[in-house]
Amino acid sequence: MQTPLTSGAKGNQAVVAFLDGRRLKGYIFNFSAVRESFRLFPDEKAKQESGTDIQMKDLKAIFFVKDFTGDPSYKESADGVASRHGRKIEVTFADGEKLTGFCDAYNKQKLGFFLFPADSRSNNARVFAINRNVREVKMQ
Repeated sequence: MQTPLTSGAKGNQAVVAFLDGRRLKGYIFNFSAVRESFRLFPDEKAKQESGTDIQMKDLKAIFFVKDFTGDPSYKESADGVASRHGRKIEVTFADGEKLTGFCDAYNKQKLGFFLFPADSRSNNARVFAINRNVREVKMQ
């Protein structure tokens, strides 16, 4: 018998970016920034058994998105106004990708940190960057 997820639980739409370039889309329930793994589900009404276990060590970042479609042709602006989410930073990942946003709890000793995009029109609501796979963080 399949066990349903917690009734009433709302999943976060996410695109999981692996170090090898793969990307998986799905829903994450009860994400924790201190756990080494989480479960990604194919839809919001998925059964517990249908989830895929994801290891943080295999990831570049988790993009919590507003929708799965997005606009691939849209180029995000790095020019954001002051945010309620802390200090402006520029993150460069090991693969060279750069993101600019705001962070209120950056600590390189932790598993990762949340970055809130500088561009309010970004499809990303927030990004969880995995510290061990970040090449550089510049405070601005």
